[in-house]
Amino acid sequence: MKKIWLVFIALAVFLTACGGGKAQEEQGASGGNGSDANKETKIALILPEKIGVNPFFQLMDEGLRKAGEEFGVTVKTIESTDANALEQNLRSAVADKYDLIITSTFQAEDALKKLAAENPDQKFAIIDTVVDMPNVRSVVFREYEASYLMGALAGLITKSGTVGMVAADDIPLLKKYTVPFEEGLKSTNPDAKFIINYVGGANAFNDPAKAKELALLQHSQGADFIAGASAAGDFGVFEAAKEKNFYTSGQDMDHTGTDPDHIILSQLKGTDAAAYETVKAFVEGNFETGVAVDYGLKENGVGVTYVTHESATPLNPFIGQENIDKVKELKDKIVSGELTVNNPLKQQ
Repeated sequence: MKKIWLVFIALAVFLTACGGGKAQEEQGASGGNGSDANKETKIALILPEKIGVNPFFQLMDEGLRKAGEEFGVTVKTIESTDANALEQNLRSAVADKYDLIITSTFQAEDALKKLAAENPDQKFAIIDTVVDMPNVRSVVFREYEASYLMGALAGLITKSGTVGMVAADDIPLLKKYTVPFEEGLKSTNPDAKFIINYVGGANAFNDPAKAKELALLQHSQGADFIAGASAAGDFGVFEAAKEKNFYTSGQDMDHTGTDPDHIILSQLKGTDAAAYETVKAFVEGNFETGVAVDYGLKENGVGVTYVTHESATPLNPFIGQENIDKVKELKDKIVSGELTVNNPLKQQ
């Protein structure tokens, strides 16, 4: 009898060990990117500014969180107050062993180059600029294609023949907005007058008061449509439009619902899609460093409300559906390759 009990005990121990191993395998298979079955995949987004300052970063955060939920990975957005804080946040993310660290814009270039060189085994990604390092994936946009469409539409809708733009700063990056906008404007309205002013200064991308002042100046010079291209400064342009009853447009996300009587267009940039696709590529094993992923009209990464993307806000009568249809034809020509809009940064 004693021998029988010993057999039962041995069998129970054996079955328990087998059952425990199976549960561990199932738990490991549910997390991570395949490199380590028991390792939780962690992805950090390090922003150079506060999310609330610029809609550009708000969209990016939304794309990251959406990807985190869909792919079952841990994501965290960390905001920075200045360049020193940005570098420190990047260092902290490396120390915390995040599998992928994403950052954004030219503001992060110097810090990322330093950190990528110091940590060659760490995977990084940067959105909206290029950092040519072997462990960095760069994601950029062909904003100039959408800017051309916006300018072409402005040329069709202006009644005064004068169109303005308030841009953040006179730097190479913003040439992708200013130069093709004027080219598009002249393509549909060769006699149109184009006025451009730059906010400039240390707060070029976050100075609504100065942007408003410049918009009021352009309106006094006859501009009936003034495009905002000054990041958070656009909110100052919007205020001026409402006060003086002229028309304007925003950047990155659809702002038309805020004031449909004056904010009648928006130039769109899918930073949410860029963040989402970056996480997706990493999780699915398609993440490649040392390359630039390029989003334009063809990829639906950039666009203009009513032309490339639907809007919940009804089309303002000042624009007119016939003008939207004309610009849609230009969009189709750009996508097909019949019409080429050159990248101003490659022409310098």
